[in-house]
Amino acid sequence: MTLRKTYAQHRQELLARYPQGVTPGGVAVDDIIQLKLQNTFSTHLDIAREMAGVMRADMAAYDADAGRFTQSLGCWSGFHAQQMIKSVKRLRGTTKGAYVYLSGWMVAGLRNRFGHLPDQSMHEKTSVVDLIEEIYVSLRQADEVAINDLFKTLRAAREAGDKTAEAAAIAAIDGFETHVVPIIADIDAGFGNENATYLLAKEMIKAGACCLQIENQVSDAKQCGHQDGKVTVPREDFIEKLRACRLAFEELGVDEGVIVARTDSLGAGLTQKVPVSQEPGDLASDYIKWLKTEPITPDNPILPGELALYRDGRFEKPVRMPNGLFAFQEGTGRARVIEDCIASLTQGGADLLWIETDTPNVDEIASMVAEIRKVVPNAKLTYNNSPSFNWTLNLRRQVRDQWIAEGKIHKDSYPDGAALMSAEFDASDLGRETDERLARFQVDISARAGVFHNLITLPTFHLTAKSMDELSRGYFGDDRMKAYVNSVQREEIRRGVSAVKHQHEVGSDLGDSFKEMVAGERALKAGGHANTMNQFAAE
Repeated sequence: MTLRKTYAQHRQELLARYPQGVTPGGVAVDDIIQLKLQNTFSTHLDIAREMAGVMRADMAAYDADAGRFTQSLGCWSGFHAQQMIKSVKRLRGTTKGAYVYLSGWMVAGLRNRFGHLPDQSMHEKTSVVDLIEEIYVSLRQADEVAINDLFKTLRAAREAGDKTAEAAAIAAIDGFETHVVPIIADIDAGFGNENATYLLAKEMIKAGACCLQIENQVSDAKQCGHQDGKVTVPREDFIEKLRACRLAFEELGVDEGVIVARTDSLGAGLTQKVPVSQEPGDLASDYIKWLKTEPITPDNPILPGELALYRDGRFEKPVRMPNGLFAFQEGTGRARVIEDCIASLTQGGADLLWIETDTPNVDEIASMVAEIRKVVPNAKLTYNNSPSFNWTLNLRRQVRDQWIAEGKIHKDSYPDGAALMSAEFDASDLGRETDERLARFQVDISARAGVFHNLITLPTFHLTAKSMDELSRGYFGDDRMKAYVNSVQREEIRRGVSAVKHQHEVGSDLGDSFKEMVAGERALKAGGHANTMNQFAAE
């Protein structure tokens, strides 16, 4: 972690140059100090280097204590990320353990020139880079606004001659914690070949990403992890892309850059090509062994242009789909996931794993991680607490099935299937137990399944939709302004959400401070008595 100069160190250095406390042009030394401290990072590449160190320290802390897992929410704008981190600081008094997740799904769905697109890598790759840049601009501006407020407090204390308040203000300035946190950035399947992956990785790192998450699907056939039709690549192909990401980190001097290797094999039943095996037990042969085959017989002869695999002392045909893709044997996803993860860690140099699952089941994840840890004892996961899961239905089913197996209830005590979603069960024993498990889900999966980082990929997508629906139903209905005041403004004020003072939030006071630095009493300020934001001054 870079050690930042204190207020006193800056002041001492500047007074050595300007003993009168002002520059020859009349700029006050304290104003220079403020601007230096507001500029929390020189470049976004500096952010990537520093945040990589933060992630590495957090990973080491997790290895020592599995209760120290980290969390993030997926954000599709800089403002979403800024408000999330501000909320964390209000709640915890620190940002430690909180990251931002940048979802390729949300970039495809919300942040590209082609409109709303599915998660199939059809959007411009530069839109991912642009969002990383935007998020860090927003987080750095949050720093600027907050530090400006601290300097206003310092000036007020000095004007009042209050030495105690002055010392407290300086201590607050020196103890300021940045809003800048690590971003885990989704690079999809690499947007092309390994060279394309490397070039995009570099741009993402230069924009500030300290962590890249890449998946083992085919770039030009990429699907959302929770949809059908996923096609994986041979492990050596994926390892080459992991190396491409590592080379990008190393070239740019982000020596501690973090790579998350994601496997979609649990739900992927197809592969695009059959790799070439050099010897039994190599990566290729371990991949090929899971292919679905059919015997070559007089009734099913091998035809011109078809492939044959030599397996168990005989030749067999791999099952090939009309589109040329090869099918895997049913029920082999779990075994392929474990082999994927071990290869990514031991031969690809990945730091973290991501296993995409179809339901939120702690036991399922824990059993796979246990197998991986037989080879890599400190294997750690990033886990997608996905909105694609019907959490209520899945966990209520898990509770119901467990209680039936334990003899606690009869199978007719609660219905099976979608009927379990009914609100009538919210206050039932089953509903309460489900909610308790939801509350501790991340704690359980981190302790039992090696999950270092828990994230929700698309929360701000769903939250925006829900919030706009809630406001619109009231505002365009009978409540009109009551709907806005009750559901938005009054809650902002009572929770201490700083965005209620929206002019201040976007830097109006910051601009006033700069005008004063260069114009003094001549400054035309926006924050005077006629500013309506003064109505919130007491909040």
